[in-house]
Amino acid sequence: MSAHARKSLVSLVVPLHDEEEAIDAFFATTLPILAAVESVRFEIVCINDGSRDDTLGRLIDVAAGDPRVRIVDLTRRFGKEAALTAGIDEAAGAAVILIDADLQDPPALIPAMVERWLAGAEVVAAKRTDRMCDPLMQRMAAALYYRVHNHLSEVEMPENVGDFRLMDRQVVDALRALPERRRFMKGLFAWVGYRIEIIEYTRAPRSGGRSKFSGWRRWNFALEGITSFSTVPLRVWTYIGLAFAALSFVYGAFIVMRTLLFGNPVHGYASLISVMLFVGGIQLIGIGVIGEYLGRIYHESKQRPVYLVRRRYRAQRDAAAHPASTLLQFPLKRTHAARRRTAQPAAAGHGAARKASVK
Repeated sequence: MSAHARKSLVSLVVPLHDEEEAIDAFFATTLPILAAVESVRFEIVCINDGSRDDTLGRLIDVAAGDPRVRIVDLTRRFGKEAALTAGIDEAAGAAVILIDADLQDPPALIPAMVERWLAGAEVVAAKRTDRMCDPLMQRMAAALYYRVHNHLSEVEMPENVGDFRLMDRQVVDALRALPERRRFMKGLFAWVGYRIEIIEYTRAPRSGGRSKFSGWRRWNFALEGITSFSTVPLRVWTYIGLAFAALSFVYGAFIVMRTLLFGNPVHGYASLISVMLFVGGIQLIGIGVIGEYLGRIYHESKQRPVYLVRRRYRAQRDAAAHPASTLLQFPLKRTHAARRRTAQPAAAGHGAARKASVK
């Protein structure tokens, strides 16, 4: 076995959605950095998350000239969390590095991450110390979200630490063992734990294209994170209901006493309607919070796979496509059980036929 083959393999997982403009700059920046790291070998697992531009074609061109590059083409856009899950499932390395293709997370940190991993770190996460390249409202919303999430959840997420990180194989295997279909990866990274080391850096502007993460998507992403790791919102509405019940009891007692002492004049229609509308709005908000959790239960109960793979592309001269060997990455156990149940009667019938033929 050659010395190169004995080196540990590190998988670089890159999710991409409509990143045609950023691909050339990403590989032009990243490949020389990987070549300079002599202590490990690298593979690059690119996940095409339903791109509508020529992202896949550009990736195939890169893979045709570099045997380290593998491409996983998903059947549609499943979202970044599903694309990261696909990359983690496909990665074969003893360590996995998650990185975006827009170069806002600098590939120049990869050698330092690998060095700390070789020194014994199980997770090496990159923390953004300066986000001035992001819009002001986005920075304020992110700071508020981390504060709210860490206050509500038992699992604390490090502030300004995104997906850019290196994870040891045992961490990757722990993530793969989690059964969730609706995945909030930042929370799952924090939930599995393990020893984590932080590398700080200054966030850079995008190298090309524009962000595909709209404000509405960020809002839904924030709700997903809170409902995935906290039941405090449900408990809060229990307390609000108790508070309103107590206030109603006190106010009812006040009305009874006032009526007994001063009579019952007919007035206050406007105030009554205002109170009813206010209480009705509070009730609808509470129903909405319950609906968020019921929606999560509904999606999880269907047990659909997190993603589907159309084709896998490997580094070959003709860049030929290989059909996905396993379409459903998370098959249903009861499906296999049903197959076994249907196979057993067939086998019994076949055995009876054989006995009859012998007689």
